[in-house]
Amino acid sequence: MTEAALNPDLIALLRSPKTKTPLHIDGSELASADGSERFPVVNGVPRLAGETYVGSFGRQWNRYDVARAEEDEATFEAKTGVPPRELAGKRVLDAGCGGGRYAKLLGEHGAEVLGVDLSSAVDKAAALSAGLPNVQIVQADLLDLPVAEGAFDLVFSIGVLHHSPDPRRAFAEIARRVKPGGRLAVWLYRKNTPPQEWLNSGVRALTTRLPARVLEPLCVGLGAVGSVPVLNRTLNKLVNFSAHPDWTLRVCDNFDWWAPTYQSHHSLAELRSWFAEEGFEDLVDLRPMKSGRLYEWTYDRNLIIGSGVNVAGRKRG
Repeated sequence: MTEAALNPDLIALLRSPKTKTPLHIDGSELASADGSERFPVVNGVPRLAGETYVGSFGRQWNRYDVARAEEDEATFEAKTGVPPRELAGKRVLDAGCGGGRYAKLLGEHGAEVLGVDLSSAVDKAAALSAGLPNVQIVQADLLDLPVAEGAFDLVFSIGVLHHSPDPRRAFAEIARRVKPGGRLAVWLYRKNTPPQEWLNSGVRALTTRLPARVLEPLCVGLGAVGSVPVLNRTLNKLVNFSAHPDWTLRVCDNFDWWAPTYQSHHSLAELRSWFAEEGFEDLVDLRPMKSGRLYEWTYDRNLIIGSGVNVAGRKRG
């Protein structure tokens, strides 16, 4: 993706992180109207913020190829309540796009997609969506989102806000970008039982301090454990590790859990209250794709580590 591929309609939605004024394309930069503020465009990606505390995600998404078209489509629909094909011609904000698998998916279905992420994963996202002029990737901070308010038919955030130092503030930021009558969908890590939370916090106090060269082999080892059915149905109720059938995704999921600086867990009631406080109605609790009597019993009792709370709603007009 090159600077010439910048989407002027989506760029017009960007704002200065400092003054909140509109920006325009000026050669290989974005600039404010009077030219006093300028932001670089590198590899087709406007850089409105630095990576700061999310370095592990830049490493993760640039290192692992996790886009799986069929699975991504099913996951997106399950976690937003919207089939991707219904978003053709709609304006969508991917709040925390990571490596860009959902931005690419929606772009291929004809949506106008602005994908925002704080980490250097934006480079992977831009490469993945190369050739899709209706997708624009931007490096920016969700805690101070430099994007026009009330501009999107759909805003979604899947597995992102709980990695922020202030998830509630980040939620408010993305909620304000939904147009009246538009839809917001958010998936966050679920709060488990107190013993599970204590153990997870204790282990993460160690893993978040490990250098990647040490942590990654451990995640590979957990990937091997996750391939053993009797273990991935029992042991990972105590210490989280992925049981995904795809080896690469298992290792990536493990790193995604144990490496990030911030990781918060939330209840369904808490997430629903955020939606209500930000002016959303017709709230829907979205259940996971996986089913079965035992799974649903453990899910409803907050026993599945790494499972989520997932809500979608419509912004009042």
